[in-house]
Amino acid sequence: MVRSDRQAAGGARAPAAPSRPRARHGVAVPKRARVPGAALPAGGHGLRVPQRAGRARPGPVPRSQPEFYLVQEITRADIPLPEGEASPPAPPLKQVLEMQEQLQKLEVELREVTKNKEKLRKNLLELIEYTHMLRVTRTFVRRNVEFEPTYEEFPSLESESLLDYTCMQRLGAKLGFVSGLIQRGKVEAFEKMLWRVCKGYTILSYAELHESLEDPETGEVIKWYVFLISFWGEQIGQKVKKICDCYRCHVYPYPNTAEECKEIQEGLNVRIQDLYTVLYKTEDYLRQVLCKAAESVYSHAIQVRKMKAIYHTLNMCSFDVTNKCLIAEVWCPEADLQELCRALEEGSRESSATVPSFMNTIPTKETPPTLIRTNKFTEGFQNIVDAYGVGSYREVNPALFTIITFPFLFAVMFGDFGHGFVMFLFALLLVLNEDHPRLTQCQEIMRMFFNGRYILLLMGLFSVYTGLIYNDCFSKSVNLFGSGWNVSAMYRASHAAEERGKMALWNDSIVRHSRVLQLDPSVPGVFRGPYPFGIDPIWNLATNRLTFLNSFKMKMSVILGIIHMTFGVILGIFNHLHFRKKFNIYLVSVPELLFMLCIFGYLIFMIVYKWLAYSATTSREAPSILIDFINMFLFPASEASGLYPGQAYIQRVLLAVTALSVPVLFLGKPLFLLWLHHGCGCFGANRNGYTLVRKDSEEEVSLLGNQDIEEGSTQVEDGCREVTCEEFDFGEILMTQAIHSIEYCLSCISNTASYLRLWALSLAHAQLSDVLWAMLMRVGLRVDTTFGVLLLFLLIAAFVVLTILILLVMEGLSAFLHAIRLHW
Repeated sequence: MVRSDRQAAGGARAPAAPSRPRARHGVAVPKRARVPGAALPAGGHGLRVPQRAGRARPGPVPRSQPEFYLVQEITRADIPLPEGEASPPAPPLKQVLEMQEQLQKLEVELREVTKNKEKLRKNLLELIEYTHMLRVTRTFVRRNVEFEPTYEEFPSLESESLLDYTCMQRLGAKLGFVSGLIQRGKVEAFEKMLWRVCKGYTILSYAELHESLEDPETGEVIKWYVFLISFWGEQIGQKVKKICDCYRCHVYPYPNTAEECKEIQEGLNVRIQDLYTVLYKTEDYLRQVLCKAAESVYSHAIQVRKMKAIYHTLNMCSFDVTNKCLIAEVWCPEADLQELCRALEEGSRESSATVPSFMNTIPTKETPPTLIRTNKFTEGFQNIVDAYGVGSYREVNPALFTIITFPFLFAVMFGDFGHGFVMFLFALLLVLNEDHPRLTQCQEIMRMFFNGRYILLLMGLFSVYTGLIYNDCFSKSVNLFGSGWNVSAMYRASHAAEERGKMALWNDSIVRHSRVLQLDPSVPGVFRGPYPFGIDPIWNLATNRLTFLNSFKMKMSVILGIIHMTFGVILGIFNHLHFRKKFNIYLVSVPELLFMLCIFGYLIFMIVYKWLAYSATTSREAPSILIDFINMFLFPASEASGLYPGQAYIQRVLLAVTALSVPVLFLGKPLFLLWLHHGCGCFGANRNGYTLVRKDSEEEVSLLGNQDIEEGSTQVEDGCREVTCEEFDFGEILMTQAIHSIEYCLSCISNTASYLRLWALSLAHAQLSDVLWAMLMRVGLRVDTTFGVLLLFLLIAAFVVLTILILLVMEGLSAFLHAIRLHW
């Protein structure tokens, strides 16, 4: 059982245990409960919920096909789906059956009406095709009459139509006709097939329809050709009909006489008009039914989902045949136990159960899952941490510190006052309109921006801050407090005669003939002090601006990276303290800190010391930090002048400490656990005040097998675990620690170099912004006034578009991914 005075929170997700545990620092051991839910491994926190005697195993999930069919039909009809703000409760079983019956009846009615509507529509399209076919084939008959040749064998045919059936009877010929429509892409192949199969005993006439018609079968609007085939003989007629079926032609009967054609045309017009009327009334009735169904489809959909979730949960429960109840073992946060009991009581009361549901708490030795409570602000940062991996139960959660460090490292790479302010305004707009329904139902890309709106807000805000530090606003500097450099102090006239020979000063000739002038800060009055906030704006005009900013940003990246990595090691110390593994602090964390600080911490010391110890007048005497840092490992024979007195001795001491920390890091923990293993014959004792909250490991076996070394206890508790001595594997522990140590030592070097991406991406962002300004805005501002206004307007529009696409979206995404990599 868990003590009631401990802080409750952590570790639960009912009914099923999460597959990925999450980290939470300082939470109590959760209990395991038996409730209607998932079947979990034995042990833990439990609750038993008996059901009424007449209830059997949960039935199948209610059918939801009618609901989805309704939503599909309502969407096809372009009827808006109303969304209620309140969430309807899950309906009881009787109401579910009634709702299912109503939905099924409505589905049957809709399917029948829709089927009739499709039949009417198909019939209408066929009649329209038949009308167009009759209209076009009449032109074929007239054309044949006009261009008909005169034959001496049949002089009586000069005044009669060749395609008149009565005339053909007089000739004794058996003439037949096949007419219809064919798709435009099949006409050429259709004609060749007729010629080859019928051996020329057919006459094919065709013409293209000017308007596109909808296909009655597929509903696709395509171009059609009308054809009329004349043939002699029944066998050829059968071949023609089979060819038409093969090419999916729409064949319609051809009238024998002109009078019959006219009668058919009139009948078709009447039928088409009637079908339009019936189809309109059918669609109107169908829309009325769908509008009525759309009023309740939102609440029905939520109720169906809730019922499916309930049945899904109940199906995971184990069924006790003897007691006729459902039993589930779940993890529950200790802080939510009272709320869980109230929910069980309320459920039993509302369901009128004869036997109320109850909860039993079960002790467990299993590792609980991790529950980290988040809100809409912290959820995005927690997702960034969880994307790499979820920590073990009750470990320090780094997401709290990520709220500050992540947007700050992003801003170091994205530092621009103007770009950061635009990003901040965009995120602020999303935050102020976060309750708008369109934002919650937007497309996938926009939904990603919306879900990370608070991350974007802080990234934009921090980018404004670093942009002010860099004094960079759309690649231009802002002079807010006045520059600390004085140009007039470089002239000879402003100094006494005895000072002019000692300093390289300017005169009128030098100013006129020199392309580049250099300000010397050692000259009195030239450098009057640092800029109050950020980089002095005069560097935006300097030709060596890039050299100065590169040196500044590179050193800043190294300092931030080492601080960030050291902070991560320090967080591990809190984990060891919380789990009462002090030997990990002395044998793992302390050697790691010594290895890090004696090398890279000393590098930070040299950077800061050089900034403070050397001024503009003594800057030429300052040694190179890079050379001194390399000489620290090479032990040069000649002792050159260093940054400070006794530098060589201190560096040797730091290297000795670093060299000693490596074997301690490799062998300290394994040898300590081996010593604990040989300290007693068998293990299984629980130390006083120690609560097992994690799965058994080799080091825990050793700790629990030994008497209380850290607290001086010599008694072994009665309830010790039975663990055999064969469970301790020194080789495995040694190999694991060696892999960890090698990875840490190499990562200290590689990760320190990896943090130089802060400098590289900041340089790339500044240079892209400068190039964009030079290619667009500078050109527009230098054009004469004749066409300058119009050109400037176009260039400003192009500058805005390219700034958003390249500098905000692409560069922002790049800096975002690199910030994630540095945190991982």
